[in-house]
Amino acid sequence: VMSSSSSSSLEMEIFQYIDAHQNDFIKDLKEWVAVESDSVQPHLRKEVMRMMALAADRLTALGATVNLVNLGSHQLPDGQVLPLPSVILGELGKDPQNPTVCFYGHVDVQPAKKEDGWNTDPYTLTEINGNLYGRGATDNKGPVLAWINAVDTVRSLKLVMPVNFKFVIEGMEEAGSLGLEKLLEEENQSFFSDVDYIVISDNLWLSNRKPALTYGSRGNACFFVECGSKDLHSGTFGGIIHEPLLDLIALLDSLVDSTGRIQIPGIYDSVAALTEEERKLYESIEFDIEEHRNNCGVKKFLYGSKEEILLHLWRYPSLSIHGIEGAFHEPGIKTVIPAKVIGKFSIRQVPHMDLLVVKKQVVEHLEGVFSKRNSPNKLKVSMPLGAKPWLADINDLLYKAGRRAIKTVFGEDPDFIRDGSTIPVARMFQTLTQKSVMMLPIGAADDGEHSQNEKISRHNYIEGTKLFAAFFLEISKLH
Repeated sequence: VMSSSSSSSLEMEIFQYIDAHQNDFIKDLKEWVAVESDSVQPHLRKEVMRMMALAADRLTALGATVNLVNLGSHQLPDGQVLPLPSVILGELGKDPQNPTVCFYGHVDVQPAKKEDGWNTDPYTLTEINGNLYGRGATDNKGPVLAWINAVDTVRSLKLVMPVNFKFVIEGMEEAGSLGLEKLLEEENQSFFSDVDYIVISDNLWLSNRKPALTYGSRGNACFFVECGSKDLHSGTFGGIIHEPLLDLIALLDSLVDSTGRIQIPGIYDSVAALTEEERKLYESIEFDIEEHRNNCGVKKFLYGSKEEILLHLWRYPSLSIHGIEGAFHEPGIKTVIPAKVIGKFSIRQVPHMDLLVVKKQVVEHLEGVFSKRNSPNKLKVSMPLGAKPWLADINDLLYKAGRRAIKTVFGEDPDFIRDGSTIPVARMFQTLTQKSVMMLPIGAADDGEHSQNEKISRHNYIEGTKLFAAFFLEISKLH
């Protein structure tokens, strides 16, 4: 085991190297951002393939053994068959004395066009006031490169490898990670057999300046509720029939009250109780309500305190209504009574809620409301999609190492945060491999992943690279 003074001089050496090479690291990011690896739009699939090849070459240059696993193809709703990009399984170092850390990231991006409201060309990394603007800069090309640059730094300095590295890099994350789960299942006994820890860096801090470690995310259950008869003219039938859209509006209106509380009986019964240890985590979190309000452009939140807002964002379920299919929604007037309408809503669920129980509660509630309306229309409720929540143990060695590395690089303890959205890959890795999974974000709250003018700051990109390098040292010290 290294003495703390020798490990801190090692850190200094590593950090100096990273500072000295920051422009090279930014040049690499510029090269990656220039590839329009949008996995959502079929005509750009070739670019995703090109991006996977670039990432594979970068890992090979590190000295890693790279396996590009072919996942075959998939069919689009219009019948078109497209090849799936290969997934990279890479490894570097096989010292049985060392822990093995597997890093997951993706190099595909969300669609972006200059005319969507970007101030710069989304596929030309542009530095303005210390921010690096470009699609994929924070989600997820920047963090993937920061990790690779950290590994490269340890190698370039000819240091003893503190850990063995494995890499899982995919090109379909923004389109639902098609084929990934099946691959993980197939590789569980082989590629993952000697992995100790899995690190994902594909989310953001809660604050614009204070680092965070993420230990949980909500799941998501999506519902369709359909009411139907046949299209009728409102002049001929309005006033004498049960209109499906009126039924549907009554059903949707019964789901949530004006304080945001879900009105489905029993829905809160199995939500995990808030422990004292967990409540304490919320006290020190840096979260500016005003800043958050401005970030999302709303006049006021449902709750007035930081704690209440975060609790309701992370560890209590929420229900959102997304839209109505079949209703007339174009501009202008059209006096039709729509025959069949489908309301769409989703419930973000949290630990201890069971998807099947949630579905049963939703169906029973909606059937109850509907039966009181004495409507002859048909009601159909379905749950086309259900993703489970994810929760990690913050007392795990992995989180200890992450916390220490953050303290080393940023000089303060991180906020322990959860994510209000769903991160299927964290849950997928944890469930399939039964290994510890940690989310170690390096992007700031205002990076604008998925929106116009996405960026990562030069500071976060370079300090994030140092964070990953410091993390390698910390995890090896804890072993």
